[in-house]
Amino acid sequence: MSPSRLRRHISEFFRRETAAGIVLVVATLAALVWANFAPQSYHDLWNTHLSLPGPPHALTLTKWINEGLMAVFFFVVGLEIKREFVDGELGTPRVAAVPIAAAFGGMVLPAVIFAIATAGTGFTHGWGIPMATDIAFAVMVFRVAGRHAPSGMGLMLLTLAVVDDLGAIIVIAVFYSAGISMGWLLAMLPVVALLVVMRRWCEHPAWYIVLSVLFWVVVIQSGIHATIAGVVLGLVTPVRTHKGRPVLTDLEHRVQPWSNFLVLPLFALANAGIVIGVSQIQDAVTSPLAIGIVLGLVVGKVAGITAGSWVAIRAGGQAAPGVGSRELVAIGLLGGIGFTVSLFVAGLSFSGTDLDVAKLAILAASLTAAVAAWLLLRTVPAETEAQT
Repeated sequence: MSPSRLRRHISEFFRRETAAGIVLVVATLAALVWANFAPQSYHDLWNTHLSLPGPPHALTLTKWINEGLMAVFFFVVGLEIKREFVDGELGTPRVAAVPIAAAFGGMVLPAVIFAIATAGTGFTHGWGIPMATDIAFAVMVFRVAGRHAPSGMGLMLLTLAVVDDLGAIIVIAVFYSAGISMGWLLAMLPVVALLVVMRRWCEHPAWYIVLSVLFWVVVIQSGIHATIAGVVLGLVTPVRTHKGRPVLTDLEHRVQPWSNFLVLPLFALANAGIVIGVSQIQDAVTSPLAIGIVLGLVVGKVAGITAGSWVAIRAGGQAAPGVGSRELVAIGLLGGIGFTVSLFVAGLSFSGTDLDVAKLAILAASLTAAVAAWLLLRTVPAETEAQT
């Protein structure tokens, strides 16, 4: 990828994600206001059961969003992962080494801290909650507070987020899926094969729809979480140009607005609404579950990302231009903004009051990390100053 093309791609990505972050904030605030001022109507709506024509599969409205619409979000994630590995920074080993190591450290250390904080409490299975980074929120904070920061920071944040997303997908698929059916798992293979074959001669992205829905149903029946269907569909999408049309880029541009401005806001509206009162805060403050989440996101992410970066650089990896120790800490704090995927994993791990405690902790930790990142980014010198 040429430097000019890379700059255009990063600039376009950050513009989209900044807008998505703003919409996500509005949806989250709306959910909190609704849940605290009209809790019964909030609960009744999102727990309404909805069944589509066909076999019995009634799910609550929240479940349809989390297991259905969120597959669209993970489809976009799959597209971004493939593009970065094939045509982006992750295709250059020496350059990719630092953000990959940073992302790895930023996933492992939070999980370890959470496991230690919750040892012997019965909450340890939620260790995947503090591993995630919400790229929309992180980019929004970076764009607003670090608009004059070195461009290398944005590049590293983007690349790190892609690897972080890949890690989260693997964790969800391996550790948060239950009751795997080998028959349905094997049934996924011919559908994927058909997708791969058809992509060679189908010109219009619309052909994805029927096969995508079929694949989604097969994945649900297999016991693997349904959102993994979206990731697989993204990964089998061709990067190459087909008859003058860049298939992956075309799909990404078509689907990403739906993901950013419909799916994610609906997810936030359905999942972020929790009652926040004195008793709820007192329960969270003394809960090992909440302590593990907050420490994992606010402390573990920063320490893990900076330590992983340091190890990779010492081993010969190439740091992004203009990224020093202060910039790495800022990126680590941005990584501590978990929110979307953290809420998603929390919903797979807990229910009832435990889930409410986890959600409150995620909100508190993400807000703390965002404010700390904001303050630190304000001290980062402009790129021209950093180079002098």
